[in-house]
Amino acid sequence: MIKVGIIGVGTVGASVANILKENADVISARAGVDIVAKSGVVKNLSKDRGVDIALTDDIDTILNDPEIEIVVELMGGIEEAFEVVKRALKAGKAVVTANKALLAYHRYELQELAKNIAFEYEASVAGGIPIINALRDGLSANHIESIMGIMNGTCNYMMTEMSNSGVSYDTILKKAQELGYAEADPTFDVGGFDAAHKLLILASIAYGIDAKPEDILIEGIDKVRSEDIAFAKEFGYAIKLLGIAKKDIDEVELRVHACLIKQEEMIAKIDGVMNAISVVGDKVGETLYYGAGAGGDATASAVVANIIDIARSGKSTPMLGFDRAMEGNRLTLKPIEDINSKYYLRISVSDRAGVLAKVTKLFEDNSISVETMLQRPSTQISANLLISTHIALEKDIQQLMKELEAQDFVNATPVMIRIV
Repeated sequence: MIKVGIIGVGTVGASVANILKENADVISARAGVDIVAKSGVVKNLSKDRGVDIALTDDIDTILNDPEIEIVVELMGGIEEAFEVVKRALKAGKAVVTANKALLAYHRYELQELAKNIAFEYEASVAGGIPIINALRDGLSANHIESIMGIMNGTCNYMMTEMSNSGVSYDTILKKAQELGYAEADPTFDVGGFDAAHKLLILASIAYGIDAKPEDILIEGIDKVRSEDIAFAKEFGYAIKLLGIAKKDIDEVELRVHACLIKQEEMIAKIDGVMNAISVVGDKVGETLYYGAGAGGDATASAVVANIIDIARSGKSTPMLGFDRAMEGNRLTLKPIEDINSKYYLRISVSDRAGVLAKVTKLFEDNSISVETMLQRPSTQISANLLISTHIALEKDIQQLMKELEAQDFVNATPVMIRIV
């Protein structure tokens, strides 16, 4: 029998305990051994967790228990969780975590600490979708050309509703909060940070890139408005928040932002709170992984799958899937300013003679070629210019944005969305 301790018995932790009990027959058949949750750690002992295990508010109860072989870390946060996981590994206990923020900052340190002790983290990216094992094991014979995915269900739900129902950003954000999809402070989701943490984990497995969130391009969906969605539809696009990792010779670009993506692309058809991740390997081509990216049972399913894997083998492969430097240790992170893309801009301007010529001159001065341009009235004295460009450099588009904002005929901060 293998005994498990759960640190953080919230929605996911309670679901892990209940799955281990309710599905004990199939779990023991697949693991080859009985697995039970012995105890759990919570901050508030007076709150009912709906579980049939011993609860404590003392982490040492689990970390110092010689009977507990696997520690499940679901407490969240970064530094405190890092210290707890380090102690568990130093005590020789296997670890399973769903903590993407922890891994976004400390994944390489944890791999070095874990060595041959099992450390699994399938639930840290895309909830119930087995993308970690697919990338680390199933596609291990491939050079990974690119990863592109919808990795945040809150943002995908909001973009879907804005597109399908025509509701405003503020209205759908409030509804997402009422439904429990978005937090009272939604910045972590709508600002792109949640997706960025997940992308960094996948990029480490695929490319061995040791980047932190501060090193990569991260933007959210908070500037997307109905005018942008209307433009996207008119030209055959959908707008999605995507995490993108792409190899370009010896560089890897990592970015998270809202994108205009052609409606016929499979990933553009993923609606609601669902997640989907496309991975392109040099031998297998494109593979697509789809499913529930969050929720107690979906995330707990991935946690329990990791527990079963550990029970079967007793130890894991290297945590990130490689013992030696990936790609000959030649890959580096592409500087943000060197990323290139097509771009869409929404510019609110005074509706008077000569303005359009001044705008196009600014584009020309910054070496940016206009592909399409629409003008839509917004008030009696102003208009929205909706512009898409040919491929341009990020540094050039950012300079253009600064120059546009400084013009006296521009009435609001211009909005830019990249086109995939």
